[in-house]
Amino acid sequence: MARGDYGSVSESFVLRPAAPVNLNEVRRLVREAADWLRKSKITDQWARPWPDLDRRDERMLNDLLKGKTWLLWDSTAAAATITIDDEEPVDSHDNPVWPDHKRDQTALYVRRIVVSRRYYHHGLGAGLLDWAAAVAMRDYSTALIRVDVWTTNHKLHEYYKGQRFKHCTGRDPSELPDYPSQALFERDASEARSTHTGLFTEEESPQERSRRPRHSRPPRQLRAPAQNSVADPV
Repeated sequence: MARGDYGSVSESFVLRPAAPVNLNEVRRLVREAADWLRKSKITDQWARPWPDLDRRDERMLNDLLKGKTWLLWDSTAAAATITIDDEEPVDSHDNPVWPDHKRDQTALYVRRIVVSRRYYHHGLGAGLLDWAAAVAMRDYSTALIRVDVWTTNHKLHEYYKGQRFKHCTGRDPSELPDYPSQALFERDASEARSTHTGLFTEEESPQERSRRPRHSRPPRQLRAPAQNSVADPV
């Protein structure tokens, strides 16, 4: 099986927009991933909150307030999270992370993609990336999804390449001296597999649905064929 494929798992997984009351679930997933990275990987990713704990939590809460963060639930347990944003990422001084020659292209930016270690081998990270690609086309009419990856986590760089992302030339590092995620990757959103939502059901309340872009379509649930699962890094 090609790297980046994922297998069928429990039909109990449900992807829902997260709310501010879910801040602790998001923080727990990030903390769990940071602990695992510190013990298991040769990287300084999330060794300390960026730029500091208070501002990291403020960013998380802001994403929750704006409806940009989603949580994947296994019954009442938060199994994974992803944040999607049509606004480009900036550093702590509001400098754009992506270089000027890329900024005139519309894209959906993904970040904070974290899968609980309990669900490490279910392929949920790959499924969430495919879901984000489908959402980019469905709700934002854009052909690209982008992610800025921790600069020194080279194994994670290889993971995104395995998920059909292409590495892009970034800014001169001296322009973003305090920004830790300067490895830039983008992917053609049309490369999303039609079976990705077989891993989970996407659900929204009527209030949430009314806030979606006007050209969006309702979510669908498809069944994924049974396959061997692969591991998802953070």
